[in-house]
Amino acid sequence: MRRGDGWRQGCGASGPPRRTRSAVTDSKGPPSTGSHQRAGPSGVRGSASGCGKPLVPPPRPALPSPHAACPVVPHDDAGECPGALSPVLDVRSPGASAPGFLRGRSPLPPFRREENAMYDHRRLGRELELFDTDPLMGAGLPYWLPDGAVVRHTLEEYVREIERAAGYRHVYSPVLGKRELYEISGHWSHYSDDMFPPMRLGSEEVVLRPSLCPHHALIYRSRSHSYRELPLRIAELGGMYRSELSGVLGGLTRVRSIQLNDAHIFCTLDQAVDEARDALALIARAYADLGIRAHRYRLSLPGEGGKYVADPGLWERATGLLKEVLAEAGVEYEEAAGEAAFYGPKIDVQIVDPAGREATLSTVQIDFHQPERFDLRYIGADGAKHRPVMVHRSIIGSVERVVAHLVEVHGGAFPAWLAPVQLVVLPVGEEQRARGEELVRRAVARGVRAELAGPEEGTLGARIRAARLVPYQAVIGEREAAAGDLAAVRLRGGRRVGAAGGGELLDRVCRGVRRGSGPGRHGEPAADGVTVRWEAGEPE
Repeated sequence: MRRGDGWRQGCGASGPPRRTRSAVTDSKGPPSTGSHQRAGPSGVRGSASGCGKPLVPPPRPALPSPHAACPVVPHDDAGECPGALSPVLDVRSPGASAPGFLRGRSPLPPFRREENAMYDHRRLGRELELFDTDPLMGAGLPYWLPDGAVVRHTLEEYVREIERAAGYRHVYSPVLGKRELYEISGHWSHYSDDMFPPMRLGSEEVVLRPSLCPHHALIYRSRSHSYRELPLRIAELGGMYRSELSGVLGGLTRVRSIQLNDAHIFCTLDQAVDEARDALALIARAYADLGIRAHRYRLSLPGEGGKYVADPGLWERATGLLKEVLAEAGVEYEEAAGEAAFYGPKIDVQIVDPAGREATLSTVQIDFHQPERFDLRYIGADGAKHRPVMVHRSIIGSVERVVAHLVEVHGGAFPAWLAPVQLVVLPVGEEQRARGEELVRRAVARGVRAELAGPEEGTLGARIRAARLVPYQAVIGEREAAAGDLAAVRLRGGRRVGAAGGGELLDRVCRGVRRGSGPGRHGEPAADGVTVRWEAGEPE
């Protein structure tokens, strides 16, 4: 069964003929209206999240230094929502799992050598069938196709796991709020131009939220809190909406419906610097696991005009604390006037895409304004009420933009733990199909995202080329079938690592697709220049 046909049949459609790459428009043309059938391997597939061990709290990683300046995109987001895009790059080969902060340059994949060797996620995302758009849904409102949904779900679960390990507790909150809520928070007076118009419900007006901060403040306020409970870390992967003008919309990088990785830490003043510094360390950990490189750190300060809260003392205190955070983290930074949130300064982690455009991916803020506006309190050791400090932080920004950037960073060859398909099984002929299907079933049972690419998909060479972005390929021919439970293993970069039994193969694939599995995967150079085998950390 073809993968594309399978998910289409679930919607009652039989699926049109497979689309060829030439049928896909480039990034300057309109979205393709043809089939979403990918010209790649097909068959049985699994959807488990991977078979790694539970994450443990990581040691605090060293933060990278900034690099040379790049062109800056005009101010991209407001305040607490980071511009979300993923970082920089030394472009790597399609076999790279991009460990840590990216290192040297490598040859590009066979396709997309044009356009100065740059990837455009709008085109590549459609070729790989990750996402698409439809004019009836509206501009800036992309939908996720099955493979894109796998990437998104895996990324969201990864973020939740590292947040849980760091002591965060997750909540859900509604995407609507009464207009009064945003009048209290200050969004209505400082940010209403970027919000959708209110909707009248009887005598009330409700608004699609432009940020999650007010909701989390209300969640904190709903219970009384002792100083012993602090810091209280509340996290959410939640939806929010920005009324972006149509001229600035593009692919996944600028959208109107945003899924934000957001969190707010309610703490004492003495705890604020440590919490903000730990948030920067968590950002570095996530960047290392995702193959993202920080370009520079920016201390975003207020500019001229009435956009900002008029409280000089608030700005001075928050700016002083953020400078202390940056000093303790040991990173260089640049100050930028006019880039702050309307209620306070922030640390922005800037990244650069392959075209050299800079944007904000992650942010850390120390906020005295929202706790005062919502009259937040905790009971101190002296039995009196005290005002908490609110630390805002976003590790990967919006899911849409980080996926867009990861597509461009990796050229569609995602790290093995994030890849939509992690193992493709290729029986040479129909005689080996049953063996191939059995291996796929075993892989799925082990939590590996696996599928079969049968001989009906073309010659073996054509199927191998179609599966070139899949981290692991297992070829079953007459010799392997005759030997019993055996498969010839190939890696994404084209390297052959010999034959392996089914159990050994799956053990090694499970180790290789473990989330955050680190540097040196799939035969690429490790940090020390030593080439490692396809299973984790075994030097040749």
